[in-house]
Amino acid sequence: MCGIFAYLNFLTPRSRKEILDLLIKGLQRLEYRGYDSAGVGLDSKESGKIELVKKQGKVKLLEDEIYRREADLAFDDTLNCHIGIAHTRWATHGVPNEVNCHPQRSDVTNEFVVVHNGIITNYKDIRVFLTQKGHTFESETDTEVIAKLVKHIYHQTESKDLSFRELVEQTCQQLEGAFALVFKSTFYPGEAVATRRGSPLLVGIKTKNRLATDHVPICYSKDERGRGVDLPVIRRDSSRAEFMPLGEDHAAEYFFASDASAIVEHTNRVIYLEDDDVAAVADGNLTIHRITSKIVDLGPTDSRREITTIKMEIQQIMKGSFSTFMQKEIFEQPESVVNTMRGRVNFETESVILGGVLDYVPEIRRCRRLLVIGCGTSYHTGIATRQILEELTELPVMVDLASDFLDRKTPIFRDDVCFFISQSGETADTLMALRYCKKHGALIVGVTNTVGSSISRETHCGVHINAGPEIGVASTKAYTSQFIALVMFALVMSEDRISLQPRRAEIIAGLRDLSDNIKQVLDQDEKVSQLAEGLYKKKSLLVMGRGYSYATCLEGALKIKELTYMHSEGILAGELKHGPLALVDDAMPMILVITRDPVYQKCMNSLLQVTARGGQPILICEQNDEETKAMSPNFLEIPHTVDCLQGILSVIPMQMLSYHMAVLKGCNVDCPRNLAKSVTVE
Repeated sequence: MCGIFAYLNFLTPRSRKEILDLLIKGLQRLEYRGYDSAGVGLDSKESGKIELVKKQGKVKLLEDEIYRREADLAFDDTLNCHIGIAHTRWATHGVPNEVNCHPQRSDVTNEFVVVHNGIITNYKDIRVFLTQKGHTFESETDTEVIAKLVKHIYHQTESKDLSFRELVEQTCQQLEGAFALVFKSTFYPGEAVATRRGSPLLVGIKTKNRLATDHVPICYSKDERGRGVDLPVIRRDSSRAEFMPLGEDHAAEYFFASDASAIVEHTNRVIYLEDDDVAAVADGNLTIHRITSKIVDLGPTDSRREITTIKMEIQQIMKGSFSTFMQKEIFEQPESVVNTMRGRVNFETESVILGGVLDYVPEIRRCRRLLVIGCGTSYHTGIATRQILEELTELPVMVDLASDFLDRKTPIFRDDVCFFISQSGETADTLMALRYCKKHGALIVGVTNTVGSSISRETHCGVHINAGPEIGVASTKAYTSQFIALVMFALVMSEDRISLQPRRAEIIAGLRDLSDNIKQVLDQDEKVSQLAEGLYKKKSLLVMGRGYSYATCLEGALKIKELTYMHSEGILAGELKHGPLALVDDAMPMILVITRDPVYQKCMNSLLQVTARGGQPILICEQNDEETKAMSPNFLEIPHTVDCLQGILSVIPMQMLSYHMAVLKGCNVDCPRNLAKSVTVE
């Protein structure tokens, strides 16, 4: 949900204006994570004080407020060493306003300020405790208890010799729930401390000279040693001094962010923090500590954090010639589907290799069943590919919503294989379901679009969909790439079955032509726009289909809801007679997906039932299907392809339709109300 961005410059002179511009740019890159309100915290022009600037609404309003206060903020002052923190909020506790906006503060003098992504589940107990100690609360947020708790611990410490990092460690030991946090304090000028548990956070490093190592060893608290646990010993040649640049110039810049997209324009060297890591920067040195040790930390590979080079390009997170990110991402699908298949599908030999799961294929073939678990669009990916997975693997396939899966406490066995699908790799419900299944001994497979995400790190194996950054809140190209990833997995599972070779060849041929077919669908954008003009003022919209098209109905209806705020429902056409037919009349707008697949005749029966009651649905049908087109004056044509891939082609007109309807209604396409891209809270 919320987006965190912080910037620390050490021996790198920056004007206050440069720092503020950098913080604002970082927030704009993260705005898809939340856009109810935004704020920044930086050193005041009065020495030893912290200035907060907060504004309800989108980041642009915060930027306007900052420039309105240009004189107060002393834009031209140069700061040699400084930490600025920033936050864009998706409200969970308290309405969107400036008081509830982050950074949250410890008191009116801003001794400690913090930005937070996540939910503190025991905040009420801490709030009661701190109130009894004389602290006064001004916001409704759960985050304010963190700022006040760290102040309380600081002032309770008689010697005041706690480091900033130790102070944060003691504070976090009292917190329950999910969080990513970055702290700033007047008592520790030029220092930053960041930590995470359950919510994503990474550290970017930028230096003029190269670093001495490509990893940072983990330090453990003194209390952790002496418990009879054989913790990794950090050699003297892996000392803190190595985390400064080589040579005499120790200038460095550090970036803390919820997502790599916020820092890629500044540096490509990042460290992905793990749960309970505490990263601290003091005097230009970066150190990473852990409060406690768990079994997973005992291995040599877990005693350090690798400095990763990210391959994301700045052009990938820019709109280019498009008016919105969503429109850009819809039209990127001819390329994104190719990127998903690149290096994996050999069309000449009709073979498929998924390197991320290759070593586990024999074990997967011996499993009892497959479970596909996700939320929202990722769940629809599971629905879309369930039939082909069952056909090619000859295994039973369960598809579950992660939240419902957890509520039911579904029985999981050691010979189950569980797929967890998430564009961000940080979806809270999906991540908790993953840990539940892992605890019960199942094999865990991840399908994500984000390298270094929690799901990609916690699974045994997986597939990275390579769709490129997806900024628009409503998922488009990630859906089609996830779809292809699961189809490729089904092809891998069936490669040694002679009876399935003709079917495999048919599907691989369909994958070869998929990019060109998508381009043909996108060519109908103008016609889709014209159909949108007749729909955007309606109150409701039904989307019907069956077989492989059912997932298209669910996903299309979701896109309509997300973007246009119109009621929309995806209906299995086979269930039409069991209730939904009562909604049909000449005033009810409908869309019917009907392609020449094995359930064509059944869909035609449903179409006849609808038209007999005055309904005039818009048809999504195949090119040159004159019989079907004759049933309605309004239709969209898509190329013919193999049945299991038809859902990729049929969902794109729904993506375009929802986009054009939202534009006509004046809705914010990239940032729909009440939603956020990365759902990191339950």
